Amino acid sequence: MFDFETTVTGIEFKVRQLADEVARLRQEVSEKERQCHDLEEALRNKEITINNLKEENKLVKLGNRLNEKGDNAEIKLKLNQMIRAIDKSLETLRNMD
Repeated sequence: MFDFETTVTGIEFKVRQLADEVARLRQEVSEKERQCHDLEEALRNKEITINNLKEENKLVKLGNRLNEKGDNAEIKLKLNQMIRAIDKSLETLRNMD
């Protein structure tokens, strides 16, 4: 009977160890998923910032062209195109929420 009890006790110990390991791994996976989500959100924010800066850069370049007294009709057309693109981007962002 001693061998049987020793075997059962050993199995119970190993099962507890495995259960503890599973709990630890689940906790680790949960933490990694949270970190991944945070990084994805940060990436989306950076992409939005980059796109905003690109648009701002285009407007600055257009402003510089205005100072050079270029063709007003062409500049107005480009400004209107950019405004439409910005409006479209803002609508897309609103629809994402």
